[in-house]
Amino acid sequence: MEYGIQMYSIRDMAEKDLDAALGAVATIGYKYVEFAGFFGHTAEEVKAMLDKYGLKVSGTHTQMSELEEDLEAMIQYHKTIGNTNIIIPGYNLSTKERIDAFVDLCNAIGPRLAEDGIRFGFHNHSGEFYPVDGVIPEVEIETRTGMMLELDTFWAFNAGEDPIAWMKRLHEEGKLCVIHLKDGFKGGRGVALGEGEAPVAAVRALAEELGVTIVVESEGLDPTGREEVERCFRYLSK
Repeated sequence: MEYGIQMYSIRDMAEKDLDAALGAVATIGYKYVEFAGFFGHTAEEVKAMLDKYGLKVSGTHTQMSELEEDLEAMIQYHKTIGNTNIIIPGYNLSTKERIDAFVDLCNAIGPRLAEDGIRFGFHNHSGEFYPVDGVIPEVEIETRTGMMLELDTFWAFNAGEDPIAWMKRLHEEGKLCVIHLKDGFKGGRGVALGEGEAPVAAVRALAEELGVTIVVESEGLDPTGREEVERCFRYLSK
């Protein structure tokens, strides 16, 4: 089983030296990376780093504002680094009006990305599972847009949802592009895999059964990002 890593997990290293951070996760054993920023590097530089360490891109967390600013440039950047999943990492969906506007924006941008073979996705936190003006934001995105969903299984669990049920339904609908495998405690405190109370083992087993790409995210930097993601990989290796 191959695993990816969300580079935010090792941000203390990546923001200072992206090349060294990519080398570190490759050495640990991760095969894919999901970027959370490129820290001023050109697409050609990032592609050279990936090739250097034999890594592939499973996706990127890209702010909607970046796509709105220069969509064509963003498409070219992601094509150059070999990315086919552009994922919005979050958005202000605090009112029904904002949800409607976001839906319209996604439905405008998604088809353009699809023309170049890029899937458009959305990453949830816990807030998208709570009612807003009578609707559930995550359900609105699921049912009213053509977006794929990157299910962050810990944030779903933290919101009182069953990540297993969500994974099964989204997979049946063809809308589950990747999952974040993450551990932590109710209330939002994240920890390395196997150190919290989220249903990590069950989520991992189902993802393997469904053939869904698994991206590990562990945000605690405990005591450093590298050491935390190493513990995650040791847990998975067992």
